[in-house]
Amino acid sequence: MPELVFFSGTMDCGKSTLALQIEHNRSARGLQGMIFTRDDRAGEGKLSSRLGLVTDAVEAADGFDFYGHLVAHLSKGGRCDYVIADEAQFLAPEQIDQLAKVVDDLELDVFAFGITTDFRSKLFPGSQRLVELADRVEVLQVEALCWCGARATHNARTIGGRMVVEGAQVVVGDVNQAADEIGYEVLCRRHHRRRTTAAAARAAALSPDVLPVDAEAQDPAVRA
Repeated sequence: MPELVFFSGTMDCGKSTLALQIEHNRSARGLQGMIFTRDDRAGEGKLSSRLGLVTDAVEAADGFDFYGHLVAHLSKGGRCDYVIADEAQFLAPEQIDQLAKVVDDLELDVFAFGITTDFRSKLFPGSQRLVELADRVEVLQVEALCWCGARATHNARTIGGRMVVEGAQVVVGDVNQAADEIGYEVLCRRHHRRRTTAAAARAAALSPDVLPVDAEAQDPAVRA
């Protein structure tokens, strides 16, 4: 039976790489898929991975109708055996409903990829609707790591290496941005709650406040 599958994980855990791998495996068996994306880091109409892989895709902007697009494609004699939708967190809930309709009425597998929560740990509307409708929700097993080495579970938005908790929900950026640009960093829950990014942790380690201020109190030899 066709399925709507939501592959979820933090930034930098290989979601787009898996999407490209699924496309490669199925196309190698003679199947033809249709790839959709939204606000990819590589630009409009692209699905890209941080490993350097990239392919063309249909840009699903505001108001885009997945079901209508696929019906029109098939009605003209086009072929589509499966659907891939990357950056699905940016889609509107009604667009997720359209993807579910593609599965149920057109009997096509739909593989959606996206992060679940934003930089404030709030659900993206598109991801919430996917959790509500998907036949399966798969958490990617390639774990992104926090700077402390623990499993990263949260996405933090940063400016100059400092975590920010206010602003628009959707601001396109990436990990490893320049210091003065809006960027993102994956953190464990503890350090997301404390707003401790890698830069903040380094600054704290270099702060004189953490060094002994009373040499005699710290060194028994000095007291002797």
